[in-house]
Amino acid sequence: MLKLSRAILHSATAAGLAMACSATVSAGDYQNTAQASTMASEMARDHGFAEEQLTAVFADAVRKQAILDAISRPAEKVKPWKDYRPIFLNTSRISNGVSFWNKHADALARAEKEYGVPAQTIVAIIGVETLYGGNTGSWRVIDALTTLCFDYPPRAVFFCQQLKEYLLLARQEQLDPLLLKGSYAGAMGLPQFMPSSFRAYAVDFDNDGHIDIWGNPTDAIGSVANYFKQHGWTSGGDVVSRATVTGDKAAEGLTVGIEPTLNVGQLRALGWSSSTVLPDELKVTAFRFDGAEGEEYWLGLPNFYAITRYNRSAMYAMAVYQLSNAILQAKGTP
Repeated sequence: MLKLSRAILHSATAAGLAMACSATVSAGDYQNTAQASTMASEMARDHGFAEEQLTAVFADAVRKQAILDAISRPAEKVKPWKDYRPIFLNTSRISNGVSFWNKHADALARAEKEYGVPAQTIVAIIGVETLYGGNTGSWRVIDALTTLCFDYPPRAVFFCQQLKEYLLLARQEQLDPLLLKGSYAGAMGLPQFMPSSFRAYAVDFDNDGHIDIWGNPTDAIGSVANYFKQHGWTSGGDVVSRATVTGDKAAEGLTVGIEPTLNVGQLRALGWSSSTVLPDELKVTAFRFDGAEGEEYWLGLPNFYAITRYNRSAMYAMAVYQLSNAILQAKGTP
C-alpha cells in the first residue's frame, strides 16, 4: 500500500479531516487553470478540504494526450464469441488462477462464507481484470482523472465525479494522491475499481485499519465479494442455462442490451427451451453467441446479471463464468 512517505497530512477542518499530498510539487498542466480552481473550491466547500492543498495537487497533475487518444479512438469491431473466449480461457490464465486460489485460500474461503460468492468467481474476476494483479495499470490516477475531467467533454461529468471520489478516498485512506497508479480511465488495483466503486464497495477484509486493493490481495478478494453481494448475487444460484430454439419467432426473444425484459414463460412461447428447470415468471437475459461450433443460445440468470454490473457485456460475464468453472475444475478437490 502506498503510505505517506514524503507526503504530509494537512488539517482540513476543525473536525480533523485530513488528506495526503506530496510536500513538494512541480508545475503541471493544470496549475492555475479555471477548471482546477473551480474543483478545488467545490471540494473545499462541500467536503472540507484545504483549497490550497488541492491547488498543489492539481498543479502536479499532467495532461496525458495518449489517454485522450485512447478514449476517443473509435470502438473496435466487437469480436465474435469464438474469438473473444480464448483471450480469457487459456492454459496460462487457468493455471495462474489455481495458483492465486491456493495462495489466498483462507481469504477466499472466508469471503465465500461471509458474502456467498464462490471463490472461483472472485478469482476469475481478478484474473480477467488484471491477470491476478500482474497488470493493474501504469498511469498515475491523478493524471488520468484530471485529463478526462478537464479535457474530455463527452464524459466530463462522470470523470469529474470520479476525480472527486478519488480525492475523498485518498484522504480517507491517508494515501498520497500523486502516487497511486491505475488504468488510463482511472480504474485501480487488482479488481480495477473506479474511485466511486472503491468508496461504495471496497472493504478492509484483513482488518488492519486500511483498505488496500493495490497491494493486498485479501482486501481485493473481500471487496470483489462485497461488490457482487451488493449487486444481487444469490448464494448457491446458477449463472446461465443453455437453451435451444425452434420456430420462426425465436429471434424476437433475444434481449436487446443486458437488462432482462422477458420471462421464461414468454420466451418459451417464442420457441425457447432451457436445459435446466426454470420458473416461468423468472426474467432472464436471452442471448446468442457465434461459437466455435456454431450458434449458441443461452439464458442469463440473476447471477449472470450480477456479473454484468461489473462490466456491461454478456461476453464478459460469460468469460468470467466459464473461466471460474475452468479454474475450479483444474484445482480439483483439496
